[in-house]
Amino acid sequence: MDRRRVLTPEALAMMDAIARTGSFAAAAREMGKVPSALTYSVRQLEEALDVLLFDRSSRQAVMTAAGHELLLQGRHLLMEMEAVAHRVRRVATGWESALTIAVDDIVAPRALFDLMQDFYAQREQGLPPPTQLKLRSEVLSGTWEALLSGQADLAIGTSTQLPGVAVRCEELGELNMVFCVAPHHPLAAKKQPLTSADIARHRIVAVADTARTLVPVTLGVAPGQETLTLPSMAAKVEALLRALGCGWLPRSMVQHQIAAGRLVAMQTQVAPRLAKLHYAWRDTGQPPGKALAWWLQRLASPATRQALLEQHDGLLL
Repeated sequence: MDRRRVLTPEALAMMDAIARTGSFAAAAREMGKVPSALTYSVRQLEEALDVLLFDRSSRQAVMTAAGHELLLQGRHLLMEMEAVAHRVRRVATGWESALTIAVDDIVAPRALFDLMQDFYAQREQGLPPPTQLKLRSEVLSGTWEALLSGQADLAIGTSTQLPGVAVRCEELGELNMVFCVAPHHPLAAKKQPLTSADIARHRIVAVADTARTLVPVTLGVAPGQETLTLPSMAAKVEALLRALGCGWLPRSMVQHQIAAGRLVAMQTQVAPRLAKLHYAWRDTGQPPGKALAWWLQRLASPATRQALLEQHDGLLL
C-alpha cells in the first residue's frame, strides 16, 4: 500500500483526535464519523507503515511507542501545513487581509493599544489599512506555538529563539522580576532574605502555559510545592493581593501596588530574576506584507520596546 496515499492530513488529524479524546468512539463523534470508519483507517495506516499504532489488549485507545511518534510528528506536520496555507493567502496583496499577533500576557497592554491606535491612524489614498488585526493572549510556550503553527504572523514576548526553527527573532528587552506577597501573608513577617525552603513551604501562584503541542513551561515553582494556577497575569496579581499565595511578577507591573503598600517586595537568596523577552516572525524568504512591515518598524524603536515592557499602569486585561 502506498504510504503517501494513506498518510494524509485527515489521517494525522484522526490520530490527534483519538489521542485527545481517549477513545475511537469519542474521536468518531468529534469527527462526525462512525467508529468502524476510524478503526478501518487506523488499520490502513498500520498496514502502510508496517507497525502497530495502538495496543489491542487494552479497552482504551492506548498508543504504542510508534503511535506516539506518529502523533508527535503528525502534529508538527499539520502545523506546518496551516502555516503554508496562511503564507499563500498573503501573497495576493501587499496588504494582508488579516494580521494575527500573539502577545505574551506579560507584555504591557497599554502600549499595545497605543500601537493599534497608531496602526489604524495610517492613511493610504485617504483610507485606513484594510488589514484586520487580531490579538491573541498567550503565555510562555503558547506564544511560540501560535507563531509556529501559522495561527499568528507576529509573536511579541517570546523566549529566546528556538533552535532549528525558520523564524526571525529580535530582542524586546529585559523585565526585572520581583518576589511579592501581600502584607498579611505569612512570608511578609519572615526574616529576609527568604530562603528557597521558606518559599517552598507556601503556595505559589503561577500562570498557566497556553501551549497545547509544545512542551509547557513552568517557572519559579519548587518540586512538590503547592501551586495555584491561574489564566492571566491580572489574575495572578489579584491572587497575591488577596494573600492566596506568593510569586514572581515584573516590577513594572506591580510597582504602584508596592508603593501603596498593597504588596511587599521580598528579598530572596535566589538570584534576582530577569525575564528576557523577544519578538519573532516567520522567515519566509520574502519581504513582509505592509501590515507586518509596519509593526516590525515600530518594534525596532527602543521607545516602543521599553513601553511594551513598562506601560502597565492602570490597564490590566
